[in-house]
Amino acid sequence: MIRTVIRKHLAIPLGLLVLLLALGLTVPEPARSADILRLTSTLIPGTGLKIEEMGDDFEDDGWKWYPNGPKASRNLDRRERLPAAVSENELWYESTYRGRPDLVKRVGTPLGGPVGSRGSLLIRTLHSGVPGRRTRTSQQDDLIFGGGSRFGTYIDVKHRPNFVVHVYLPPWKYWDKITDTSLGIRCDVEGRPWRDLTRKLFTGRVSDRTQTYWPGFFIQFNSPDDKRYSFTEPSALIIMRADERGEDVVGPEIKKTGWWTFGMSFTPDGRVHYYASAGVDPLKASDRIGSYFPYSNRARKFNSFFFNVISRNDGKSWSTPWVIESPYVHVARRSGLARK
Repeated sequence: MIRTVIRKHLAIPLGLLVLLLALGLTVPEPARSADILRLTSTLIPGTGLKIEEMGDDFEDDGWKWYPNGPKASRNLDRRERLPAAVSENELWYESTYRGRPDLVKRVGTPLGGPVGSRGSLLIRTLHSGVPGRRTRTSQQDDLIFGGGSRFGTYIDVKHRPNFVVHVYLPPWKYWDKITDTSLGIRCDVEGRPWRDLTRKLFTGRVSDRTQTYWPGFFIQFNSPDDKRYSFTEPSALIIMRADERGEDVVGPEIKKTGWWTFGMSFTPDGRVHYYASAGVDPLKASDRIGSYFPYSNRARKFNSFFFNVISRNDGKSWSTPWVIESPYVHVARRSGLARK
């Protein structure tokens, strides 16, 4: 289970704020250079041009998923077990690091979904972890969106990429009855570590070194049936990964199931902005639940997005059935958008 950290703090810790002031930075002001960090305003996910190549609406009646044999588990036993699973439209792939969900299937859109939507994607897993090995501990499988290769290898944050997805939370009785994280909604991002930026104070140079990280949301179920805890009513928590220290941050509590909308945006200052709202209406400024430099990184490149599905890997307990609809990437600034 993800270790939740409940605390009130600034989106930018005091130490970082002192650093920003030392660099003579102001708020808000657009980024002028890759070598100088200036905080920009937040950005509502769903803003700008929707990139058709970087998303899926699941409206094709012939949408199919091919499991292609035993799943990968390189994170546990260094086995990839190729060929990996793939969708017929070649937009979705199995993770060769952690493996695929056991059930990936196009279904009719649940009641209350986006207007006009007929199809959505059901993702669920049972045998997470190493095939044939029951650990009876939480393991996760990944569903990777790989359609970005049709567009380009990445989107520079100067174009303000942003991501939105609608997620159907089933009635509580259908959730796996354990207090644990159940679904991850993540993005694949490259960023520059803060420690490289601070060297500018002393050397006048900033390294071009980047590292990959995966900010996003987790949904954690609080189960009244789990006797290890004292919950009297079912509920869920939205957890953001992560703040500047790499710690998970607890967001709003979910007390009502049904459709929810999640979004993330990436601004030229390198921050990641998290948005969540009940329903399927467009996200608003008031739906922002956090803004951070995850792991003290300044985002530079947006690569793709993916979903984690978690089960207890006991051979009998299926994960909560999750339905996703219309995950898409947008760019707020189109001018000069380059493909690599």
